[in-house]
Amino acid sequence: MSAGAGLEQTLLSYLNLLLRWNRAYNLSSVRDPVQMVIRHVLDSLALVPHIEVLAGEAVDVGSGAGLPGAVLAMALPNRNFCLVDSGGKKTRFLFQVKTELGLDNMLVCNSRVEDYCPEQKFELVLSRAFSNLAHMVKTSRHLLVAEGRFLAMKGRYPHRELAELPVDIEVLAVHELQVPGLREPRHLVELRG
Repeated sequence: MSAGAGLEQTLLSYLNLLLRWNRAYNLSSVRDPVQMVIRHVLDSLALVPHIEVLAGEAVDVGSGAGLPGAVLAMALPNRNFCLVDSGGKKTRFLFQVKTELGLDNMLVCNSRVEDYCPEQKFELVLSRAFSNLAHMVKTSRHLLVAEGRFLAMKGRYPHRELAELPVDIEVLAVHELQVPGLREPRHLVELRG
């Protein structure tokens, strides 16, 4: 079996779990399986080329149903991802995903982001639909090593949010993401803390 076929099967297993748990716990407002593939899986996978070129471990703050963290852990098995969320239902789902899919490179933490104090800091802080950029930086800055990177997924180009960032945060790039099947804009904001 090729690595691609293995990843495809793992992603399908993840989607099946999400569909099943979503009926009882409302983990996502997206209910259609085809839209889940586009809006959740392909959207998260759009980060892979941007993460592959950066070194270090990553923390996904406000991970929810594991987006993008769980999907990235599946796609990048040689990288470690910590998924942090304060929602008990969401982290129980993530523990199930980790266990059923054998994701040894994924750590799940049930905590508010601002209260999470890991033993070691991270090189990358990831977020998707977490909050505005200034709030994301404020609540997760303590998780980042010096000169680490924030990678925040956004829809439209976030002009206003960029203008509201603290002066000591450097905007390195705003990448336009191409998500197959999605006609809405997607951007990845890369910041240095």
